[in-house]
Amino acid sequence: MVSGASTSGSEKEEVLHIEQLLKETRDLDASDLHLTANTPPVLRVSGRLQCRDCYGPLTPEDVKRLVYQVLTPRQAEVLERKLSVDLAVGFGGIGRFRVNAYFQKGAVTCVIRRLADDIPLLENLGLPPSVNGLSDLPNGLVLVTGATGSGKTTTLAAIIDRINEKYSHNIITIEDPIEYVHSNRRSIVNQRELHADVDSFANALRTALRSDPDVILVGEMRDLETIRAAIMAAETGHLVFSTLHSRDAVSSITRMISVFSAEEQSQIRQQLSASLKAVISQQLLPRAGGQGRVMAAEVMMVTSAISNLIRLGKLEHIHLALETGTKLGMQTMEQSLERQAKAGVIDKFTALKAARNPSVLKERLGF
Repeated sequence: MVSGASTSGSEKEEVLHIEQLLKETRDLDASDLHLTANTPPVLRVSGRLQCRDCYGPLTPEDVKRLVYQVLTPRQAEVLERKLSVDLAVGFGGIGRFRVNAYFQKGAVTCVIRRLADDIPLLENLGLPPSVNGLSDLPNGLVLVTGATGSGKTTTLAAIIDRINEKYSHNIITIEDPIEYVHSNRRSIVNQRELHADVDSFANALRTALRSDPDVILVGEMRDLETIRAAIMAAETGHLVFSTLHSRDAVSSITRMISVFSAEEQSQIRQQLSASLKAVISQQLLPRAGGQGRVMAAEVMMVTSAISNLIRLGKLEHIHLALETGTKLGMQTMEQSLERQAKAGVIDKFTALKAARNPSVLKERLGF
């Protein structure tokens, strides 16, 4: 059994509670808490893992007990049946957290991410000013892409918050789990959570289309049916936001097209060329000096030229269009990294490691 503070021999060991670890996560300004059998709790601080040896290794029973402290009976059932579950929880005085629990080697493992107390302003995320205009789009598809932990959900929450502030819309979100809670301002925001309110993204998206939506947020396009429904919704006059686990704009388009059969891909290119409005590809990188993290992002605004490249399947030419499209609010990841490195926000080695084409960036940074 894991103990908290040391006690006298006549006193019982203090059993470690999840709230104690979450409070420590907040107090140390960590982004994530990792709970794994045979390892002490681990925090991610400024992008780096730090082992909390003061608690000693957690047994499989310790981890299971800690994880089940945040699960409802329904969520525990999903974890045991599907071997993984995602959820968001809040603790008064501590904050809100996203939980991903799953099995590995027959034991429960968990990653808990600290969520911001408030939805951040779009201007404060470190994205180019052109991204602010995405909240004004009347329709179409906007993708925010990147690896897990790159801030995709935060970017989308900030855009939805801006729409909520400016327009009288019916906004429907489909999330796994709900991380940021939106209050109705000028818009109505209906947030649906996977496993609690809906059984799948695809079914929820089809249902949303019958609910008089103006704006739809799909937490992730995980399969062919969800991608098909999202494109159709964007084509029929709705503004659709979603995410993909892809590295840049070109790979995002390629991934969406490749899930369809060869016979359908030409038609999907046609549909995407008309409905896709923008792709934001993000990374969160350690800030120079080790305190906090900073956003680097590739931004593609779909111009008529880029739309034509998508339609013709000439995706290899899109990168050049991004490099020369700075006046239209576009930038490549290398341009973003170059700007951050030259400003001293990130160091040059961090920039090179994050670059899609390190040789180009190396030359630009004078290595």
